[in-house]
Amino acid sequence: MMKLSIYVSKASIQVLFHLCRHGVFQLLSGWADGPEYATQCPIRPGHSYTYKFTITRQEGTLWWHAHVQWLRATVYGALIIRPRAGRSYPFPKPYKEVPIVLGEWWNANVVDVANQALASGVPPNVSDAFTINGQPGDLYRCSSKHTFKLKVVQGKTYLLRIVNAALNNHLFFKIAKHNMIVVAVDACYTNPYVTDVIVVSPGQTTDVLLIADQPPAYYYMAARSYDSTGGVAQFDNTTTTGIIVYDGATSSASIMPVLPAFNDTPTAHKFFSNLTGLVTSPFWTPVPLKVDEPMFITMGLGMAACAANATCGGPNGQRFAASMNNASFQFPTKLSMLQAFSNNVDGIYTTDLPDQPPLKFDYTNSKNSLNQSLLMTTKSTKVKKVKFNSTVEIVLQNTALVGMENHPIHLHGFNFHVLAQGFGNFDPVNDRKKFNLFNPQERNTIGVPVGGWAVVRFRANNPGVWLMHCHFDVHLPLGLATAFVVENGGTPSSTLPPPPLDLPHC
Repeated sequence: MMKLSIYVSKASIQVLFHLCRHGVFQLLSGWADGPEYATQCPIRPGHSYTYKFTITRQEGTLWWHAHVQWLRATVYGALIIRPRAGRSYPFPKPYKEVPIVLGEWWNANVVDVANQALASGVPPNVSDAFTINGQPGDLYRCSSKHTFKLKVVQGKTYLLRIVNAALNNHLFFKIAKHNMIVVAVDACYTNPYVTDVIVVSPGQTTDVLLIADQPPAYYYMAARSYDSTGGVAQFDNTTTTGIIVYDGATSSASIMPVLPAFNDTPTAHKFFSNLTGLVTSPFWTPVPLKVDEPMFITMGLGMAACAANATCGGPNGQRFAASMNNASFQFPTKLSMLQAFSNNVDGIYTTDLPDQPPLKFDYTNSKNSLNQSLLMTTKSTKVKKVKFNSTVEIVLQNTALVGMENHPIHLHGFNFHVLAQGFGNFDPVNDRKKFNLFNPQERNTIGVPVGGWAVVRFRANNPGVWLMHCHFDVHLPLGLATAFVVENGGTPSSTLPPPPLDLPHC
């Protein structure tokens, strides 16, 4: 049993608060999952709450973060689960393990940045910097003293546990003159994959082995945006750096890696689509072959009507919105969805999220970008209800509405198998032939290709309410989310326990 206590100071922060253990299954402990109004009401200023949960059948790199407004910009950290005593890694034991947490920084109050965007109905200001372990690196003005340094010994192997904690950016990551060996993603072991560059979407983690096999010197590690929109939207085009310092290096002049272009979608797709699962790992789960709940979910941006007496900055005076199958998700405020599920309270959510888009169209045709007959959406709290232990398959289809980009979709409470991914509109005949049913990668967050699709499959063996949402914090409040309500299974081992007595109230 793990315990994590949170106290929200009245003096330091005058907002509601709650915390998410990103990627932890929370088997029968959904009350500790954390998203506001999904599994709990927020922790109020001056109050505290202790999360209690058990980690089962998981090891690797996950992370924790605030899950309210934009507080995740600065409230986050790595959550590392090591093998039990007597069990080793499925790769050679590294000389040292090092968390590499990639973050995003604004020279402003991030809550104000988010609120200004929501009030005006336009995208928020982009960040001013990226960080590596909280340090921006020496390419930024006045930051030469704020650079993360990793000392290494030639010939030794290091396990880098890389977390993308940035709010709104996929990130390329590279180390000058070094290859990396990917051995895990999202706390799921992979077949070793050798690469000189990795891509990490917001919410994802990637474990790599770094062999210090170069002459002693100083080598930059660097990260910068993968802008899947191709420059259509504004983005932070700066670069954060850290330095690999070899023991015995005689010169402090650092060697810089050549990073991919910001819009290098082929490199990003090659990385994401070449990862496969390690079927001999201790927690490998075979792909369930019988599908009980097939779903086709279109997702992306759109427009919503501007509120009365408000001024909105979107096209035609409307406000930007986002949706899944044209349902723009709105969180409840009177009670959390999990409390409503547990106590059989009606009126908090509805279970009518459609399994198919209400209107079929040429989803990725850019000519539909501002098609008024397709753009408009409305707010609701629609979820998908499934039976315990049923198998859910989702085709996640990006659309070209407003603009196209790679959306990082995160599912709480489960890992899923990534069966296939590609560009254009999903072809149910030919693209199904591409499914990897033997050793697909498992993960909890998938970057759905820009102007494309991804197919994921999971077994709903965890009763409760589990959010599925875009991990761009700019898109979550716009409505790019839904939830799965997994029914109880009828036995004590498949039934959600009652809520803790001290669970925060709305």
